[in-house]
Amino acid sequence: MNAIELKASLTANQPPSSLSVYHQALWWEAKGNWDKAHTLIQDLPDRNAAWIHAYLHRVEGDQWNADYWYRKASKPSCKLSLEQEWEELVRVINN
Repeated sequence: MNAIELKASLTANQPPSSLSVYHQALWWEAKGNWDKAHTLIQDLPDRNAAWIHAYLHRVEGDQWNADYWYRKASKPSCKLSLEQEWEELVRVINN
């Protein structure tokens, strides 16, 4: 699912059942439910989860914590806007 399709699905009350846990987390964050997004992603051990985790802490305004998770994801701290990073995450993470 691309960013346009994922954004279009935000009118629903629940994410599409076909979404990966990664895209579910991004969906919930876009719906304004940071806690649900964080709960879905926080215990996953892979780099994609760490990248989303970093993004979520950036959304929260906790740059120190975000930087920790960017390092865990082997990514530099993001300088894009939050919207641009969200779109990049949707595009790159296809699991």
